Amino acid sequence: MTAGWKVALSHDWLNGMRGGERCLEWICKAYPQADLYTLLYRPEMVTAPIRERAVHASFLQRLPGFRNHYRWFLPFFPAAIEAFRLPPETNLVLSTSHCVAKGIIPPKGAKHLCYCFTPMRYAWSMQEDYFGRNPVKLAVLNMELSRLRRWDRAASSRVDHFVAISRYIQDRIRACYGRESTVVYPPVATDYFTPAAGGGHDGFDLIVSALVPYKRVDLAVQAYTQSGYPLKISGVGTELETLRRQAGPNVEFLGRVPDEGVRSLYRRCRFLVFPGEEDFGIVPLEAQACGKPVLAYGAGGALETVVDGVTGVYFNTRTPGALLSAVEHAAAQSWDAVAIRRHAEQFSAQRFVDGLQAEINRLMGA
Repeated sequence: MTAGWKVALSHDWLNGMRGGERCLEWICKAYPQADLYTLLYRPEMVTAPIRERAVHASFLQRLPGFRNHYRWFLPFFPAAIEAFRLPPETNLVLSTSHCVAKGIIPPKGAKHLCYCFTPMRYAWSMQEDYFGRNPVKLAVLNMELSRLRRWDRAASSRVDHFVAISRYIQDRIRACYGRESTVVYPPVATDYFTPAAGGGHDGFDLIVSALVPYKRVDLAVQAYTQSGYPLKISGVGTELETLRRQAGPNVEFLGRVPDEGVRSLYRRCRFLVFPGEEDFGIVPLEAQACGKPVLAYGAGGALETVVDGVTGVYFNTRTPGALLSAVEHAAAQSWDAVAIRRHAEQFSAQRFVDGLQAEINRLMGA
């Protein structure tokens, strides 16, 4: 796979296995000898393919409080990623980035491909979702965020080729950086997430999500509390206690659930509910790989992963009433679990590996 190249990997931070880290995991399997550079490294929180290499953490990791409150150090992220010095014999830099990883400085003559999850959300959009709606706080923050936007756009010039995770992100790369990109969809573990024998469901709907504001889990909690239909929520986050206070007795919070438990929930649920606007969204495809339809807000990456009327139903305004209408529409429809599964198979890990490798080969002239 490496064609004799000396490869360096760059990733924003390593303190869990979310969608970005699942992509990185497959890249690490393809390039097992590559060193990895990151702002924060907690080896106990990542899988063996990531750990089994030289991992270089930034100088920020040595600062008190950084491990547990790393987001407070956002203004220092650009300096930290630029402080790395890659070996001069490096031929290829592969960055997987939603924040500053693409800003790593390649050695002279090296090619740099960025697999871009999104341009930096905190700087370019969604400030209220991340920082709240206090106008004084936002005014102060905007000065720093303006600086980050200037740095982010300048850092994008260090990338020779962008690969976006979706057409939605392709448009954002064009808008934020003035750069063109190609699209390779992230990998979905379709070999692991499979339908249950016999099908059916256990009479509940499901959310699998981090419980943070922009995921809009509050919308589903309000809708299901109003309807009385059972809803199970897998995940943790800063909004947990607020959501608990809003929820009726029919809404159950399961906390952090391991992969095997999540697969069982997908198999047993009636519908997966996906109320946020995501850059791509792997969770809806995991549920579809298990043969289950998705109720999705009709925006962002969901428009590329859910087929309205075939693998799920869109609702186009984020209100409890619109979501409940989608629930009723989906409940009245007959769903073909085989067709839903077949759609998810288009997003397999092998397609991700092959697609990304083709982009690397094109960049390197291989």
